[in-house]
Parts: sequence; structure tokens; C-alpha cells
Amino acid sequence: MADDDYVYDEANGEWISAADAAARADAGDAVEVRDSVGNLLADGDQVTLIKDLVVKGAGQTLKRGTLIKSIRLTGDAQEIDCRYDGIKGLVLRAEFVRKR
Repeated sequence: MADDDYVYDEANGEWISAADAAARADAGDAVEVRDSVGNLLADGDQVTLIKDLVVKGAGQTLKRGTLIKSIRLTGDAQEIDCRYDGIKGLVLRAEFVRKR
């Protein structure tokens, strides 16, 4: 698209430039993941558990205060993917963690 192309934005009912439409589409794809107190989480952050969690299928309980290093965002606003010793494929809900 050229710089002078305009597209109709269905959300607000206005004609906007193609560059603005592309920028809004890129920003709309990003999902904000927030911890239990509202801090914004990002890939690679360290978090601590705020509650004891029983891990289904592993027969293990993660205690409150456990440090989880190097989290990864999954694209879901409520889930984070992480690693912990002895547990593969651990996915935690963001409401049970606090950013360190």
C-alpha cells in the first residue's frame, strides 16, 4: 500500500491511513499479562508464587514463595509457561504469581 492509501476502520467508523491501520493491528496482537498485583510481565521475568499450588500429574506441591525463573508468555492473558526442576511443561496462572 502506498502512503496515500486510506482504509475504513470499522471500530471507530473513520478513514485512517494504511500506515496507521498497520500500526494498530500490530499493537492489537500483543497480549498484556499481569501478575496478582498488576505488574506487567514479560518473557524472561522472574516470579514468586503467592500461594501453595498442587501440580496435577506430578504429585508435587509448589510452596508459597517458590522462585520461578525465566518465564515465557503463551499468548493467553492469564497463563505463563515456565520450567521448574522435575516438572516438564509447567503452566501457571498469572493470578498466582508476583513479579520479582
